[in-house]
Amino acid sequence: MSYIFTSESVSEGHSDKICDQISDAILDACLESDRNSRVACETLIKNNTVIVAGEITSKANVDYETIARRVVEDIGYVEDELGFTSSGFEFHNLISEQSIDIDAGISGDNFLGSGDQGIMFGYACKETKELMPLPITLAHKLMLKHSELRKTQGLGLRPDAKSQVSIEYDSNYQPKRIDSIVLSTQHTEDLSLKDLRDIVKTQIIDACLPKTLLDNETKYLINPAGRFVIGGPVGDCGLTGRKIIVDTYGGMARHGGGGFSGKDPSKVDRSAAYGLRQLAKSLVKNDLCDYCEVQASYAIGMSKPISIYINTFESEKISLDKINMIVDENFDLSPSGLIEKLNLLKPIYRRTSSYGHFGREDQERSWEIPIKF
Repeated sequence: MSYIFTSESVSEGHSDKICDQISDAILDACLESDRNSRVACETLIKNNTVIVAGEITSKANVDYETIARRVVEDIGYVEDELGFTSSGFEFHNLISEQSIDIDAGISGDNFLGSGDQGIMFGYACKETKELMPLPITLAHKLMLKHSELRKTQGLGLRPDAKSQVSIEYDSNYQPKRIDSIVLSTQHTEDLSLKDLRDIVKTQIIDACLPKTLLDNETKYLINPAGRFVIGGPVGDCGLTGRKIIVDTYGGMARHGGGGFSGKDPSKVDRSAAYGLRQLAKSLVKNDLCDYCEVQASYAIGMSKPISIYINTFESEKISLDKINMIVDENFDLSPSGLIEKLNLLKPIYRRTSSYGHFGREDQERSWEIPIKF
């Protein structure tokens, strides 16, 4: 029996994503001057106010306000009529140092313990060349194209936007067609709904979605609610870590609940999720299975995961015992092992905070490089 699966993405100008980018930009600034920085930075925005809070222990001298204003300017919130601007927002700093109890629990003489307890997941499949689920991959492509058009041509598009792609799968779990596409974008007051829909359809959707998956039954819902002039934090409050499904696999895989942005790699919410993505991708890339979801659990202060579970959804090409043996021999999932192997102490994180942490293969995303067995 066929079924439909849907994933969404959001633009860099979405309120929650603004917060993720500010938090990760602050993390980058700390790591740039002090690789041993301990950072847990949260951001909240509403109307024309930005609040940063959390715990940071670092030798770096970081101007949080200047970083926040630079991020907001880079995104494109510079016009007064938007109600939220890089030069005009009110800024509040509620950051303190990391608890000495937590630091004592995770920092040993020759090891690094997990910064917290938790469960994390990694996933890979053969639906796309990136070994990612197709719905989230296409949803991100729509938002990336939206950003490119807005920044290069304007066209009346504004920073806040969302996309959603529904894929019909056949009874063998293979993508069959695109059932529906939803794209809502903030726009200027003078851009008519008719012109907006034409721009989105011809210059975004038609430009980046595979025509082989589109048919006469595909539904296009472009700004289905109509006018979308009021957006960003004026329309919706934003908060770090609230787009965790957008950040990962679009709901195709399970999620442990922890966000990524604003967290240094001693926090396994981030580093273990990256390591488990590489693990799952390596198993699929080496053709040991077609689908792979990996769960790991950690306890605060412990240097190794307390459990690892590999699920291939019965797609394995060799025994699960052999797969587990290969994983044991090739992957160090301790916090220190992950940090060293994936080179996670570099200031690379702001660039991960929009359009997904996984599936974008560039030099800085070491977790996207599969291991050859």
